Amino acid sequence: MTSVNNIDGKYVAIVKGAFDSIAPLCVAGNMQQAAKVNDQMSQNALRVLAIAYKILEEEPQAPTIESLESDLIFLGLVGMIDPPRPEAREAVALCQRAGIRPVMITGDHVVTASAIAKDLGILKEGDRAVTGSQLDAMTDEQLDQDVEHISVYARVSPENKIRIVKAWQRKGQIVSMTGDGVNDAPALKAAGIGCAMGITGTDVAKGAADMTLTDDNFATIVDAVREGRGIYANIRKVVGFLLGTNIGEVLLVFFAMLLWRKTPLLSMQLLWINLVTDSLPAIALGMEAVEPDVMDHAPKPKGESIFAHGLGVRIVLQGAMFAILSMIAFRVGESATGLLAGGQTLAFMTLSLSQVIQAYNMRSERSLFHIGPFTNHKLNWACLISVALIALVLFTPVGIVFEVVQLSTKLYLLGLGLALVPVLIMELSKRFGLIKHQH
Repeated sequence: MTSVNNIDGKYVAIVKGAFDSIAPLCVAGNMQQAAKVNDQMSQNALRVLAIAYKILEEEPQAPTIESLESDLIFLGLVGMIDPPRPEAREAVALCQRAGIRPVMITGDHVVTASAIAKDLGILKEGDRAVTGSQLDAMTDEQLDQDVEHISVYARVSPENKIRIVKAWQRKGQIVSMTGDGVNDAPALKAAGIGCAMGITGTDVAKGAADMTLTDDNFATIVDAVREGRGIYANIRKVVGFLLGTNIGEVLLVFFAMLLWRKTPLLSMQLLWINLVTDSLPAIALGMEAVEPDVMDHAPKPKGESIFAHGLGVRIVLQGAMFAILSMIAFRVGESATGLLAGGQTLAFMTLSLSQVIQAYNMRSERSLFHIGPFTNHKLNWACLISVALIALVLFTPVGIVFEVVQLSTKLYLLGLGLALVPVLIMELSKRFGLIKHQH
């Protein structure tokens, strides 16, 4: 940047800019010493501006770059520091733990950028820092080979940023790009997730991005990743819970009709189980707190199914477990009372209560007693309401509508015991590694 100033009756052009840009324009000054000082300041993570001047014979009427920014006298260097936010270093470390690779792309001098990147933990032993001109000299094939070893890009152009994004995408990676300027817009658009700065960002950058950071804080992106992983984990829990319980109902009716030509549950009873037993606990299960080690997991592959890591098989097996327990209850209840309604009542109680209890089992792939059985207060209330509604059908006149009958105390205790079996089976499965906590 150049300004023309009237100082003591003389017109002086004062020029400031990067040392690499100013030095070739100077004809006077100790440039060798200035170069050493520039490197020292850059190594100390300072952003350095070089200043030079030129005395003009008269006020320029039609100033041009060539006339003002040539034959300069070197004046000095100014070092400024823009320290990283205190939380940035921790956020970078958290990213690396989570399998996310942070890469710095900046317009700063490569030495300055490298010093800051080392301080943050982005540039590690064996990693490289390259400039935009070095990047321009690389072919796409060379960049594809080296991109995983480059952690810092300095003095880059908008075209360079797009090349970096696409090089990582060719590696099959999902790329997130942050930026605030107009020249960042193409790269923000090309990235899988473009993040614009809400405070310092231009309207062009915000328009090209997929999301806007209202506080311009890198740590906010990491927090968003953590929440996103928690939401995805909860979706898997809810899907596993709902499909497992519903498969159990389907298998129960199918095999009971096939084996005994009898319906183990009436349509009203099935409807009540689906509306009451499934709905409220499933909603509360979706509000499960994010597990503390969620950022220690590796990122999910782009094409990974929600049923990966054995979830699909576990859903079918859990459904079979509900069906077997309910069929046992149906046969015992019918034999003990001599009534079809007695078997249906005990099957209804067993299936509905076991599904309520299963909501707790699905909270984590860790032991329920490791995370604390009742730490999800929303699930506690949801299950309490569900149990109350089940009791309303079993023990009040409302049961007439559902055609349930009163059972003996022994049968009620048997139904409760069968309903608790999923806790034992799930805890043993987690204990012996049949259900593995994914990392």
